Amino acid sequence: MTPLERAFREDRAQVVATLARRLGDLQLAEDAVSEEFAAAAVTWPSAGVPDRPGAWLTTTAWRKALDVLRRDRSEPGTVDAPVPPAPEPGLQREDALLQLVLTCCHPALAIEARVALTLRHVAGLSVAQIAAGFLVPEETMAKRLVRARTKIRQTAISFELPEPEGLAERLSSVQTVLYLVFTEGHRASGDGPAIRGELCEEVIWLARQVHRLLPGDGETTGLLALMLLQHSRAGARHDESGRLVPFAEQDRARWDERAIAEARHLLSTTGRGPVGPYQLQAAIAALHAAATTADEVNWPRIADLYGLLDRVAPSPVVTVNRAVAVGRADGPRAALALLQPVLAEGRLADYAPLYAAHADLLERAGDGHAAVEAWRRAAELTRNPAEQAALERRAGGT
Repeated sequence: MTPLERAFREDRAQVVATLARRLGDLQLAEDAVSEEFAAAAVTWPSAGVPDRPGAWLTTTAWRKALDVLRRDRSEPGTVDAPVPPAPEPGLQREDALLQLVLTCCHPALAIEARVALTLRHVAGLSVAQIAAGFLVPEETMAKRLVRARTKIRQTAISFELPEPEGLAERLSSVQTVLYLVFTEGHRASGDGPAIRGELCEEVIWLARQVHRLLPGDGETTGLLALMLLQHSRAGARHDESGRLVPFAEQDRARWDERAIAEARHLLSTTGRGPVGPYQLQAAIAALHAAATTADEVNWPRIADLYGLLDRVAPSPVVTVNRAVAVGRADGPRAALALLQPVLAEGRLADYAPLYAAHADLLERAGDGHAAVEAWRRAAELTRNPAEQAALERRAGGT
């Protein structure tokens, strides 16, 4: 990694955060920082890398932003306003980054806007990269970002850290955004590969930053552990032809043991406060990772944890996952009884995993005809071609 690449990874978000807080304008901060990185690419190879790259970038980007402000305010018809005070390079960098993350994930913004802002301004992805990751035209994503930044400015969403009583709600929004982006990478929708590893790795990096800033928050720790455990199987989830490999058939030698060990360590640091849904999901994933073969998975314990999760954070999706675990622990008939109310309610009528779970349980209960229909329904609903092909193979008995 070159010094410029290291600075982009380690310092860019903090510099954007520092300028945005002082300017109250996220786009102006991003533009100024982007220009200074372009300048650094030209000057650093000949002039040398500054001793403190982050401080250098903060100072030079600030000057660039002030030039833009002064030029804009000199135009006829503009209202003269005081120039904001200069930032103090290198001070309170952690607070600045947390402020930026919390602002990008503010609950007042639509969830799509929170995702786009976080990937653009915290992770540093280009508009083209974000658009490609979510399968929308670049112009659409650019407009989404503009609308979101305009709302931040017009509604005066603060870049300051909230009071402790307001931090929990804001942090919950951050966690929701991170896991939503991770899920899109882990279980990709639309055309293309079933797994978008680069999106998963980017959001894991983001989760590490939030955990570094708030190491004592159990749910942030649990979320990072959950992502690491789920992503540890990425190399085993597809074969050489790109076909998805079912969990029970995966080659566990291809799982990332280092990521699994890190996740276990993270989970060992939690438990001092209330147990939340991300911690419970991570504990379930850790039990899957602990089994050396698919036959050794501790399904009764997993079913118990899903029962607890259904009490802590009840949802039809949790009930579907619980039914899968109960089916393995207590047999398909008990699981089908658990799943029936979800099927009857209809809230998950377009949720492919519901029908895949139903199909598997019907198949193991001996109702082959109904299982084929459920497999076909799951295949119709899934948005990823590779996953659709895998479900169609199950429907065909191959």
